[in-house]
Amino acid sequence: MRPVMYGYMRVVGGDAMHGEIARLGRELAAYAEREGFALDEVFTEKMDRSEPAFSCLIDAIKRNDVRDIIVPSLWHFARLPGLQDAMRQHIEHETGARVWVVQGQRR
Repeated sequence: MRPVMYGYMRVVGGDAMHGEIARLGRELAAYAEREGFALDEVFTEKMDRSEPAFSCLIDAIKRNDVRDIIVPSLWHFARLPGLQDAMRQHIEHETGARVWVVQGQRR
């Protein structure tokens, strides 16, 4: 049995949002499988959502003792590099989970 990994992504609204979510989900699942994990839940941050997916992710990590998180790129945490690092460090220090990044930072 493969260890479980959670995913996290942030998407901006628009007509292509559902297609983008599906595409990124497939990308995360393929990467997780190549690395020996099973992708479980993907927490998706949407601008029209009342409860932040990032907070839900942190709660789920703590509740379920998941130790690995995957993101498409650090851009999904934030656009500013300093904030990207802060969010990554928050996950790692608050939960002990390792953050995996599929691709480099978007510019």
